[in-house]
Amino acid sequence: MSDHEPTEPGRPQAASAQDARIAVPSGQVVTLQDVIWNVPGPDGLALRFRFVAPQIARDGGTVSYEQAVQDIQHLCQTYAVPRLATFGPMPAQVIISLSDTAVAFGEAAPEATQYFESFRIQDGRCIWDLY
Repeated sequence: MSDHEPTEPGRPQAASAQDARIAVPSGQVVTLQDVIWNVPGPDGLALRFRFVAPQIARDGGTVSYEQAVQDIQHLCQTYAVPRLATFGPMPAQVIISLSDTAVAFGEAAPEATQYFESFRIQDGRCIWDLY
């Protein structure tokens, strides 16, 4: 399987070695945990790019929420948007999440620090959306 080939609908797509380390504006290095696609979100088809970002941890982390939000915007525009066509129809939402540790999709993890932001894609640009 290539690093951009979708898996079965709703199944996580594992990160490939090529995707392993991704630089973001805060200077931290994040890794792609997985991509969840073809699972309805509040507004229809949603594509979720889930990243592990250890530096957002409550205890010992060096990246603030304000910095993490800039990283999320960057990941949407430079990582998610170029890969959207790989997954089929244009999603109604692109959701980018950062977690300080890998968390199984849909499971509660109160010990984890997690940030989620939702975007709609308009003219190839990520536009903040309410989530």
